[in-house]
Amino acid sequence: MDYISLIFEETYKILFLIVPVLVSVAMIVWLDRRVWAFVQKRQGPNVVGPFGLLQSLADALKYIFKEIIIPASSNKIIFILAPIITMTLALVAWAVIPFSESQVIANINVGILYIFAVSSLGVYGIIMGGWASNSKYPFLGSIRSAAQMVSYEVSIGIIIINVLLCVGSLNLNDIVLAQQNLWFIIPLFPMFVIFFISALAETNRPPFDLPEAEAELVAGYQTEYSGMMYAMFWLGEYANILLMCALGSILFLGGWLSPIDLYPFNLIPGAIWLIFKILFLFILFALVKAVVPRYRYDQLMRLGWKIFLPLSLTYVVLTASYLFYFNLLPKI
Repeated sequence: MDYISLIFEETYKILFLIVPVLVSVAMIVWLDRRVWAFVQKRQGPNVVGPFGLLQSLADALKYIFKEIIIPASSNKIIFILAPIITMTLALVAWAVIPFSESQVIANINVGILYIFAVSSLGVYGIIMGGWASNSKYPFLGSIRSAAQMVSYEVSIGIIIINVLLCVGSLNLNDIVLAQQNLWFIIPLFPMFVIFFISALAETNRPPFDLPEAEAELVAGYQTEYSGMMYAMFWLGEYANILLMCALGSILFLGGWLSPIDLYPFNLIPGAIWLIFKILFLFILFALVKAVVPRYRYDQLMRLGWKIFLPLSLTYVVLTASYLFYFNLLPKI
């Protein structure tokens, strides 16, 4: 019975995380559209439900009942597996995100490495989808995405090293608790800016949405997909965006910590503060899409390899030198 109760307890924890993430994806799609509409002086979703809040539900129902078409010349098994892998990896990464000191499914000591590994595997779903479609536009989009994600994951990895030098731990809880006196966004502000831009490229968000550039590649790696299989790519993409916002909040904005340690702010649960910070970063994501024009692909690669990589490496040296000189390196 102990094993059965343990299984039920873990299943409850997983559902308690996955269901809110999926609901949040539906809500941030609505928020995304409202932000674009606000910038462009349009109404945005405002018909289906109050303030258009049920528009995402209507879209989900459309995808569920829409016919799934598999191209005759495609590799059918890989074609079907690709969106499943993309969505699964996007949800699995949330297992180590702490919403408070105790609210986390897996409080492992290598949480950062876990997220980095799982997010890196996400490119496989996109490559598989583009290749299995047996069409030139999806294949070009998937190759673009692979090159783009590898390029900017290098920068993100080096940026994270700056945070780890200040904390001395790979545990996400330890990273948050190390910011009780000072959020890392203040001493590491240049790294926060590079992290934010790299996260845009990592999640294929405008102005770096070149793997699905409609002017060049129709819809990129998603061109041959329809119905619920297309929706799985869509869910995986937005779950990854939320994950990057959560990671940015934990690394630079104090995670679940209150910005003001005074009454009544210190009475608000930590999970609420983390959600506010995730929403703040997501609104910045949406504003960038509404304001910044799309880059050319050569500009995207140049930015990642020739600007962000040298800058992040230089900042690692400066951070390590400063901490060593003033004897501030954490004791491990």
